[in-house]
Amino acid sequence: MTDRRPLLRAIFDAAVTAAHPEVILSAHLPPPPKGQVICLAAGKGAAALAASAERHYLDRLGLQPQRLCGIATTRHGHGVPTRRIRVVEAGHPVPDEAGLNGAEESLRLAGSAEAGDLLLVLLSGGGSANWIAPIDGVSFAQKQQVTRALLRSGAPIGEINTVRKHLSRIKGGRLARAGKRAEIVTLAISDVPRDDPSAIASGPTVPDPTTLADARAIVAKYDLVVDDAVRRALDDPHNESCKPGDPAFAHARFELIARPRQSLDAAIGIAREAGYDVIDLGADLEGEARDVAADHARRALAARAQGKRTAILSGGELTVTVRGQGHGGPNQEYALALANLLKDTPGISALAADTDGADGGAGSASDPAGAIIDQTTFAKMKSLSLDATAYLANNDASAFFAATGDLLLTGPTLTNVNDIRVILVEPK
Repeated sequence: MTDRRPLLRAIFDAAVTAAHPEVILSAHLPPPPKGQVICLAAGKGAAALAASAERHYLDRLGLQPQRLCGIATTRHGHGVPTRRIRVVEAGHPVPDEAGLNGAEESLRLAGSAEAGDLLLVLLSGGGSANWIAPIDGVSFAQKQQVTRALLRSGAPIGEINTVRKHLSRIKGGRLARAGKRAEIVTLAISDVPRDDPSAIASGPTVPDPTTLADARAIVAKYDLVVDDAVRRALDDPHNESCKPGDPAFAHARFELIARPRQSLDAAIGIAREAGYDVIDLGADLEGEARDVAADHARRALAARAQGKRTAILSGGELTVTVRGQGHGGPNQEYALALANLLKDTPGISALAADTDGADGGAGSASDPAGAIIDQTTFAKMKSLSLDATAYLANNDASAFFAATGDLLLTGPTLTNVNDIRVILVEPK
């Protein structure tokens, strides 16, 4: 049977390229102001965005170097060389001391911006963890503990960020409040379902529609164990996020420069060029990874039964309710559940991966992006007597795919537009 792995990888790579800062940023950058360009970037693409902004202003437009400054806070291993914008590598998904310092410096620079300056805010997925500035009364350790509890709860990213925004001095519009004297232009790569600006990096420069009451309800919904200081902070009306009409947004503009839909369309284009009929399930899928996998397996089996050469594609961000002690993110868990359901069916291959190059993991640049499955996976499962159900019960997809040799290792891609999932079905 033809090896479909190169095609699966080409489909994934097309999705990533469609959202890479080098490809997308320059067309959206505003003209230089009378004063300084102060660039504040956060997220997994932050350093790449900053470097692209430098090339635009310094090389293409000839801006004097002393008129450009800033700081880009990105995930460990995602830094690239820059000239005027300092790069800080910080923790993700659990924030660390470097992210704390990067956020403080970003707030300081925003506060120094004057009328006539441009505060250029460049955001990508991961910014919520990279910019960590706990609200007064909540310690850094307490904020880390809340983050860990949220990540293990199975809560979707919108709910996670609702809590984060109400425990922060930079999220939920507060960065705009710090830099309100300047013109603020935010350019963002969306990594959230339905491209909600207030959810991307937890909306540091846009109004926040969520409330303290919403945050408290999420803590209660997932029965999160949090410190009393966190509960007090969520009860304090002074910690409400910035709402529409706040003077912070008088000179603020927000624009999306890449979104999951564009990347999914690029992936679909490659599948169609390869001769597949496409089932497009959309760019905003959410839900428990193994449940979504069960639905997609049914679709793949139906296409196989009908003798159709079919590509089933989807984006979005799935979740995992962690009950075991293993390792692996939602894409690996999805792929593992899929493999368990399709292991007796020939002619089906699949890829599930995060476009940032890291699916779950421990925050290392060497974490897997996801996994690929096909007939060789199924043969390894049999020859090694691997019980996929047991690995699922322990949330240990990384160990399973390490054993089969099917982890997808891309390294940092320097962007983030959520996940890409592809199932290729060959006719009988």
